[in-house]
Amino acid sequence: MGESKSQKSVEVNAENFSECCSCSCKNIKTILAKYGSDRVRLMDILIDIQTNVGCISKESVKEIAENLNISKVDVEQTLSFYHFFSEKPTGKYAIYLNDSAVANMMGRSDIAKALEEEVGCKFGSVTEDCQIGLFDTACIGMNDQEPSAIINQRVFTNLTKEKVKLIVNGIKNNFDVNDIQIEGYCQATHKLITSNVCSNIKKEGPILTKDMKVGDALKKVILMDPNDVIELVKQSNLRGRGGAGFPTGMKWQFCRAFKDEKHYIFCNADEGEPGTFKDRVILTERPELLFEGMAIAGYSIGSDEGILYLRYEYKYLQNYLEDVLSTLREQNLLGKDIGGKAGLNFDIRIQFGGGAYVCGEESALIESAEGKRGEPRDRPPFPVEKGYLQKPTVVNNVETLCAVTKIIHQGPKWYRSLGTLDSTGSKVMSISGDCDNPGIYEIEWGFTVNDILEMVGAKDVQAVQVGGPSGSCIASNEFKRKLAYEDLATGGSMIIIGKHRDLIKDIVMNFTDFFIEESCGSCVPCRAMTVQFKNKLEKIYRGNGVQEDIDQMLEWGKVMKMNRCGLGHTAANPILTTLKNFRELYTAKLQKTDYVSEFNLEEAVQESCAAAGRIPNLGGDHE
Repeated sequence: MGESKSQKSVEVNAENFSECCSCSCKNIKTILAKYGSDRVRLMDILIDIQTNVGCISKESVKEIAENLNISKVDVEQTLSFYHFFSEKPTGKYAIYLNDSAVANMMGRSDIAKALEEEVGCKFGSVTEDCQIGLFDTACIGMNDQEPSAIINQRVFTNLTKEKVKLIVNGIKNNFDVNDIQIEGYCQATHKLITSNVCSNIKKEGPILTKDMKVGDALKKVILMDPNDVIELVKQSNLRGRGGAGFPTGMKWQFCRAFKDEKHYIFCNADEGEPGTFKDRVILTERPELLFEGMAIAGYSIGSDEGILYLRYEYKYLQNYLEDVLSTLREQNLLGKDIGGKAGLNFDIRIQFGGGAYVCGEESALIESAEGKRGEPRDRPPFPVEKGYLQKPTVVNNVETLCAVTKIIHQGPKWYRSLGTLDSTGSKVMSISGDCDNPGIYEIEWGFTVNDILEMVGAKDVQAVQVGGPSGSCIASNEFKRKLAYEDLATGGSMIIIGKHRDLIKDIVMNFTDFFIEESCGSCVPCRAMTVQFKNKLEKIYRGNGVQEDIDQMLEWGKVMKMNRCGLGHTAANPILTTLKNFRELYTAKLQKTDYVSEFNLEEAVQESCAAAGRIPNLGGDHE
């Protein structure tokens, strides 16, 4: 695309940095005062500066370090780790376009081209006047309504070229992004939700159904002994819904057993796995259910403080969720003397992340909440013993805590009647990709993949990615398998891939790039071998691969288990599971025989040797 001088994009440098991005000491001190100059709240401080100014300058880093009494390195190591923090200006309007596999399946490339044409700069750069920046970003939890983008914390979904023109026109006229009106969007469920994001609940089950009054379960719990509450949860056989499936009641029991003056409850709402968006819907449609579950968990383990760790991509929900929390406090369901019981105190605050997939791992999440890089901790000790601020901490998934509320209300026997013997209850599924009805489906454990494909209107299916990139990509011979911990376990994501897709190029390469980008860098296999995997993958796709390349990748897969955390263990799964289930796609691109070089060195140097008057010595003595 030709560019006029006024459209010329720039890589912002030191010369125009201070002009585009400056933050006075007064502004920083106001932000610091808001968080009590608490070093632990560094994430909040950085988020506020980035939001208000568009970058975090070296001067800002220095001011933060001095006021928090920490080194500049401590600030910089956190600043440099997260995707949505930047030392360079991101523009008055920072546009982050989702680059996930499903976004690309749904036409993301056309939207990217339209944005570059309308804005006048390329992705990864900012316009010369520092007004608009264009950036790629990983999955933002909108796979059911792609292509999508985040602009100044507002989410725009189902993008088309026409919508891009309207949005950019509004930006160029200096509209607040929340005032840009576009016809055809679904209406937000609450006036405080500024983004027009559809919840797309296609099937309600026992957890999502609104069949109980807010507070009923909590009021029942506070009349019980905390140990009896834990016993009820254990009797239900509830297992964590984040993917690992650890028994919830047992985790609570372990945490309560560690005596300390302070215990913490964390809700992990950092669903960064591409293809997963169930937590977004629960937080939008059933937030009271979650918060009540957190209060029940807090009462059970002896905690008076809960923290909802929420991914930055969902920051558009902040005002709405804060309003829900305020209402619960007014109803005496949070705060001091809950339910009129003297001394029973429990409250919840929201902690936002900064854009890092690895923070979905519980110890990395805790590190992030403490204002540090989101690097997984060595274990033991486990968080139930030494977690947030080295205090006993329970980390539960959004869906898990919602299930707790329903279990207390309906009883553990009711919950055990759902699902299978080893997988009790239901599972909220995020379904996207090549199907007629993407969205949220709550089903009992035990459904087959075929059942779900029929339910969502999927035809001519080549593959199903179960559990996001870290899960398994299965072929049609496995569609009869059941979704259950004892068979095909999943954290809740299914991406449907039609037969018209190039599985290696459209899916596997995208997922591999995702893991390379999102590695925290702590472990060598996750940091370096993922790059080697990609190099092999590209070599094979180009038609230059041999059987040895496949054999080497299979051997490397064993080394990935040496990574510190579960996310690192599965970083090569996009390649390894497709090698297992779609080997023919790889072998079809291999050379028929092992590579033999046809390069003749003696012939290659004849001309140069003749010109120099030399006789080539190819293997003789060198003196």
